[in-house]
Amino acid sequence: MAAANFGKIQIGIYVEIKRSDGRIHQAMVTSLNEDNESVTVEWIENGDTKGKEIDLESIFSLNPDLAPDEDIEPSPETPPPPTPSAKVNKIVKSRRTVASIKNDTPGRDNRVVGSTRARPTQLPEQSSSSQQNARRKSNCVKEVEKLQEKREKRRLQQQELREKRAQDVDATNPNYEIMCMIRDFRGSLDYRPLTTADPIDEHRICVCVRKRPLNKKETLMKDLDVITIPSKDVVMVHEPKQKVDLTRYLENQTFRFDYAFDDTAPNEMVYRFTARPLVETIFERGMATCFAYGQTGSGKTHTMGGDFSGKNQDCSKGIYALAARDVFLMLKKPNYKKLELQVYATFFEIYSGKVFDLLNRKTKLRVLEDGKQQVQVVGLQEREVKCVEDVLKLIEIGNSCRTSGQTSANAHSSRSHAVFQIILRRKGKLHGKFSLIDLAGNERGADTSSADRQTRLEGAEINKSLLALKECIRALGRNKPHTPFRASKLTQVLRDSFIGENSRTCMIATISPGMASCENTLNTLRYANRVKEFGISPSDIPFSQGSGSRSDLSPSYEYDDFSPSITRVKELTVDPSAAGDIRPIIHHAPNQIDDLETQWGVGSSPQRDDLKLLCEQNEEEVSPQLFTFHEAVSQMVEMEEQVVEDHRAVFQESIRWLEDEKALLEMTEEVDYDVDSYATQLEAILEQKIDILTELRDKVKSFRAALQEEEQASKQINPKRPRAL
Repeated sequence: MAAANFGKIQIGIYVEIKRSDGRIHQAMVTSLNEDNESVTVEWIENGDTKGKEIDLESIFSLNPDLAPDEDIEPSPETPPPPTPSAKVNKIVKSRRTVASIKNDTPGRDNRVVGSTRARPTQLPEQSSSSQQNARRKSNCVKEVEKLQEKREKRRLQQQELREKRAQDVDATNPNYEIMCMIRDFRGSLDYRPLTTADPIDEHRICVCVRKRPLNKKETLMKDLDVITIPSKDVVMVHEPKQKVDLTRYLENQTFRFDYAFDDTAPNEMVYRFTARPLVETIFERGMATCFAYGQTGSGKTHTMGGDFSGKNQDCSKGIYALAARDVFLMLKKPNYKKLELQVYATFFEIYSGKVFDLLNRKTKLRVLEDGKQQVQVVGLQEREVKCVEDVLKLIEIGNSCRTSGQTSANAHSSRSHAVFQIILRRKGKLHGKFSLIDLAGNERGADTSSADRQTRLEGAEINKSLLALKECIRALGRNKPHTPFRASKLTQVLRDSFIGENSRTCMIATISPGMASCENTLNTLRYANRVKEFGISPSDIPFSQGSGSRSDLSPSYEYDDFSPSITRVKELTVDPSAAGDIRPIIHHAPNQIDDLETQWGVGSSPQRDDLKLLCEQNEEEVSPQLFTFHEAVSQMVEMEEQVVEDHRAVFQESIRWLEDEKALLEMTEEVDYDVDSYATQLEAILEQKIDILTELRDKVKSFRAALQEEEQASKQINPKRPRAL
């Protein structure tokens, strides 16, 4: 009886099964269930044994060779039935056909056939009942035919799908397997992207992510898009991995932010949700900052400065110009028009810890603190602007002389932080300030072990300034009593934007979608996540209703838990008894810098204290060797400034010495000049020269020792620990 129902299916054989997401693979039969006419199958996926019950109809549709035979062979022990009439024989034959077609026909129909053969005297009664069964069976035949038609349609659809996939196969793409995994995973998602109809939430600190499309270079290299933005605040990175047995799989890491913009979002939409809500802040006597952060070539300058067409940039479509447009629109409102506010703009860059004015032929500027602990950029030019066109002209002037260099990602990589400020003044006094910052490429922060000193200093300054920026924004969001703004020149210049209750900040993290940029993209997302720590749960990922669980998506996938993708930054623990002195102790190797502290008097400077605090709060990114290197660089930069300043003073003094010596020589041309006076004055000039030049020489020697110390510290850095932020 079971053999007739289950055909050739036996326990232990392998059959083809179809999963809920459409995938077809083999599984082993472990049991036959007669009560509900199904079989139980099991298979191994990702090291786990999985199983399910499947009805016989589905099994036979995928495994037609296991279906029951069309005709049942008569038993050799049963004598042939008598033939009183052709009608009876026809009815009996029809019984056999129906039984063989319908897989689930009970076995008693065969018993009926046997009884007619054993008792020929009961044929008339049996014949009438057989006619009724034949009529009833005719409906079953119709149902079976419908099932067969559906089965054939499914087979044709599957064949068409296989042929289509075979056509899509790019044999020249080495990452075709990964591409299929990503495509199948995306097919299981229910996309709900950000639209202009979505509400704009109020945030004191807003962190968002923008993905750019694949560029021409990546397309020619057949790079894969490994970034998926399924909803308005979720970003997923499909990181390709490889097991020990060389099996390739995906590790999907998920992040959540305030907003997530896909590669179709224009600059206007990004501005609408990020910088636009901050414009009103500066009219309410507040400070606003907007940062573009990411690796070189990820779209920072495009986002802040505007669209590029070749080497030419359309500045009118960048956040700089869009913010200026809204500022002038707000000035016309009645409640702000009566304030008689004036609009000024500044544009400067910070390169290797030095500030240069981009609106004044890159003049080098000094950053000092006044007696009120207010940071002043001495000599920075403020240009008054009357309309958006004036702002665009200043942006073009500044961009034309900004420091850049060639990298593998971008022919004109930004090596400096560009700061464009829109300043509102009322009767000469500061009313509000909007700072828009295009940060340097974050992958340059890893160039701290380069053989070239200038490259090392660039990387060290970028690394340190990005760490300091993160901690200053975190301190702003948590209302911490101390902000380590002195740890870098960038945060020192922007100090007034990180203090006060009416300060707001927005960070736009730009990411590249290519698989080749996966590591830098993950570093960018981790950095942005630590600025404002978001939690993530599986419910935040919009899987479609019919996709089932994540484990059913593909046998070749592996998905990590969600919690490890979000790394928490260790908080600084402070002894309550020492609350007045928040200075963490970091042990590092003794160096020559300690010997120079007494001479230079900078051993306990606020800059060094903030650097210690910064490195203590970022133990995961800053190894002890890297801290020693940062300390050496900071010390070297301070000494460089002092040496240059002293040299300039000596040069000015030398001009005065020349004038005095010229007067002495003219005195000797007189007939009766005073020899004693001449000798006394000349000796005084020479002694003064010796003292000043000796002091300058000693400082230069110490400065050279600091240069050697920096070079030695750079060689001690563990290449595995520091990474681009």
